[in-house]
Amino acid sequence: MSGPVIVGVDGSASSLDAVEVAAREAHVRGAVLRIVHAFGHAPGHLPAGPPWSPAGHGLEPMVQGVLAHAEERAHAAAPGIEVTRSVVAGEALEVLEIESRSAALAVVGSRGLGSFAGLLLGSTAVHLAAHGRCPLMVVRGRPDPAGPVLLAVDGSASGEAAVEFAFAEAARREAPLVAMHVYRTWSGRDHEGPGDPLSAVVADADRLREAEQRLLDGTVAAWQEVFPQVVVERRLVPSRISPALIDASREARLLVVGARGRGGFAGLLLGSVSQALLHHAHCPVTVVRGKE
Repeated sequence: MSGPVIVGVDGSASSLDAVEVAAREAHVRGAVLRIVHAFGHAPGHLPAGPPWSPAGHGLEPMVQGVLAHAEERAHAAAPGIEVTRSVVAGEALEVLEIESRSAALAVVGSRGLGSFAGLLLGSTAVHLAAHGRCPLMVVRGRPDPAGPVLLAVDGSASGEAAVEFAFAEAARREAPLVAMHVYRTWSGRDHEGPGDPLSAVVADADRLREAEQRLLDGTVAAWQEVFPQVVVERRLVPSRISPALIDASREARLLVVGARGRGGFAGLLLGSVSQALLHHAHCPVTVVRGKE
C-alpha cells in the first residue's frame, strides 16, 4: 500500500517515542512522515462561526512547539526524510482513523496524555487497531534490535494480510522471520489409560499436531516463494495462545498479528489475542486488518 506513514502526537513521552519509530519506518519505505496532532474538539461540538483552529486562542504556540519538537526527533532518528505536519480540530480517535484511509502505516504510542494512570494501553491505540484502514504499529516494550520479526499465524482468511505484511517487513529489515502457530489441545488433564473418556482425544493428539503443522506450512509456503530472501523459522507450539506469543515477543524486534483470528465472533473487529498482545507484548506490535 502506498501513502505516508502517519504518527499521532500529543506531546507525551510515549508519542515522541512513536515519532522516532515512525520516522525510521518512513525511511525504510521511502515514504513521507506525516505528524498528526488532533486538537481535542469533537467535530460535532465546534464553536459556531468560522472553522475553529488553535490560532487566536492562545494555544497555537503550544501546539506548534509540540510539533516542532516531534519533527526534531523525527529528523534525528532518520535524517533526510520528508516530514509534514497536520493540526486538526477533532478527537484523536476520529482524526487518526480518517488519516489512516490514505496511509501505508499508522504509528502510535501505547499510552498518551489522556490515559488513566496505570492503564496499559490507551483508547486511541485500541480504537485504531479495530477501526483503522491501514496497519497499526503500537510502540511498546523493549524490542531486540537483532531479533526476528515474529508473526502470529492463525490460519484464518482474514489473517493472510498479516502474513504478507510480516514477510515484507522482514525483507525490508533484512531480518529473519519466526512464523509461530500456537494451538490449543483438547484438554490439559492427564490421560488415565485406555478406559479413560479422553482415550480418543489422546490417540488423536498426533493427528491434531499434523493438521496444525499443515496449516502452518500452507500459510507460510506461498509467501516464502514471493520473498525467497527471508529466512523463515516455522514454530508450532501447543499452548495457551496469548501467553505463548507474549513470551516469544521478548526476543523479537516486531510482532505482527491479524486483527481477528479463527476463534473470533462474527462481526468482532478486534480479537482477544490481538488485544492481549497490544497490552502485554514486550516489543512493538503491528495489527493488520484483513479485507473484511
